[in-house]
This record gives sequence, C-alpha cells and structure tokens, in this order.
Amino acid sequence: MLEASNLECVRGERRLFAGVSFRLAGGEMLYLQGKNGSGKTSLLRMLCGLTPAASGDIRWRGRPIGKLGDEFRSELCYLGHQNAIKEELTPLENIRSSATLAQETLDADAALDALEQLGLLSRADLPCRYLSQGQKRRAALARLVHEKRALWVLDEPYVALDAAAVELISGLIGAHLQRGGLAVLTTHQTVAVPAAALRELWLGADDAAQ
Repeated sequence: MLEASNLECVRGERRLFAGVSFRLAGGEMLYLQGKNGSGKTSLLRMLCGLTPAASGDIRWRGRPIGKLGDEFRSELCYLGHQNAIKEELTPLENIRSSATLAQETLDADAALDALEQLGLLSRADLPCRYLSQGQKRRAALARLVHEKRALWVLDEPYVALDAAAVELISGLIGAHLQRGGLAVLTTHQTVAVPAAALRELWLGADDAAQ
C-alpha cells in the first residue's frame, strides 16, 4: 500500500500545493492531473523519495519511505518525463543497461521480445540518436514489458506515442495492476486502463484527499 498524508510542496517562495493525501492498494491506479507548474512532477519525485516534501508523510506498506531506503527502491519503477536513455547506445543496449542498474536479470531474448512488442525490433541495434522522438520514448518504455516491481510511477508515459503505442502501454499498465501492482501517473490524455480502482487527484488551489 502507498499512502500520502498532507503533502506540501514549496519552490522558492511559492507553494505549489498543500494538503495532498491519498491511499492506494494493490490493483489501484492514481491519475495525477493539473495545469503546467502545479507540481505534478514534483509530487511524483516525492513519492519516489527523490524530492523532500516541505511537510507531510509518505508511507509504503505502512512504513515511512525515508526509513526504507533500498528496500523501497527495490519495489519502485520510476520513469520520468525525460527518456533517460543514452543516445550513443542502441535500444537493446539501453534496456539491458537499465535492467543491470536495477539489479535485475534480463537476457537478450527477453530484451528483444520487449523491443518487438514496442515495434523497435528492426531498430534494436541502431544507436538511439538516430531514432525519432516517438521511437526514443518507446525505447525508454520497453522496460515495462518485463517489469515486475510493485509500484510504477510514470511521468507522462504516453507523450510522443502514436495511438497503437498508447494502447500497448495502457495494456502493460493494466496487466501490472491486474497482478496486484500499483501505479501513479501523470497524463494529459484520457486512456482506459483496467484496474481495481481508478482515482484522480487534481493539483490546484483546493488540493484535497482522494
């Protein structure tokens, strides 16, 4: 279970949001929405333990994430708005490198299967600097095909994707939720994802518990 209580975010002299609370159990997903500059990415980074909250509390399985360290990170998959791929590496090298950094095992066959599902098999050995923006995004998202970590935190996963790729990624998220996983994501698109519960949280002037 992921639980946030009365989170507040301050940047400089500006308070982006306050009083943000929610609770997610297995199979549930949170759609995080709000205008540009409302603090969506900041909240995602808080949930990952990358950015401290000005106040409030975040708990994973009932324990503060700040006290869990690697125990929490081993159950977390975070994909930011930036693709976080190395342009000089190929999609195949990038996905296997990501798995290595996450201390996970991903053999060549599994990596190629993921790239095939994302429509990148023919580009598997091409340096990513030669890919289109949509192809780079798919290369970054390919890790979700075999990702088994319990909590997925995704910042605009559908950006730069065509309709077919959006449907594929929503299907991967849905399968993750059906396995009992949790997901928190930001998106400007309305995409149907099967889940035990879909929750929405709007960041703005009247942040409230969901």
